[in-house]
Amino acid sequence: MDRILVLVRHGQSEWNLKNLFTGWRDPDLTAQGVEEAKAAGRKLKAAGIGFDIAFTSDLLRAQRTMQLLLAELGAPNLPTVKSVALNERDYGDLAGLNKADAALKWGADQVHIWRRSYDVPPPAGESLRDTVARVLPYYCQSILPAVLNGQRVVVAAHGNSLRALVMVLDKLTPETIPSMELATGIPLVYRLKPDSTVESKAVLAE
Repeated sequence: MDRILVLVRHGQSEWNLKNLFTGWRDPDLTAQGVEEAKAAGRKLKAAGIGFDIAFTSDLLRAQRTMQLLLAELGAPNLPTVKSVALNERDYGDLAGLNKADAALKWGADQVHIWRRSYDVPPPAGESLRDTVARVLPYYCQSILPAVLNGQRVVVAAHGNSLRALVMVLDKLTPETIPSMELATGIPLVYRLKPDSTVESKAVLAE
């Protein structure tokens, strides 16, 4: 039994390119993002990794990343579960703002706290702790049981919703997780033990 879980952050989005806070807004992938998603699929294919089920968020950039990735694997019709629980962190009043403009409005130090603290939310938005509290129950109830039952699982989601999963899998702390970066379109391949802890981890960067 393989117990494979693969996490992929969506490819570059139009708002990533423009340096805008995105959150629950729904821009599409850029041409570069499309290529990153396809490349993720090719890397997984080269590694001999296929899947039984996929999970993605309720947002277009993650769904398109999954579609492109699965097409490269020759599995465009793989059962795919979409859930708002895997959405990006909600940036509230910051959503749609250029990061430099936000720094001018609220001050660079305050914006840095909102972006990099664990438990301080931006106005009308979520902190990373809030995102973890949303993502982990869904992981435990829907994703982890599939992995432990021997299904090969792929998740395409977002920088912060995937941070929530990596925090648990890699045993990171509230102090270390905010500074951990996830590159777009790079598969993280976990093999889990029967007790749900990590047996091995590989980053398919090349």
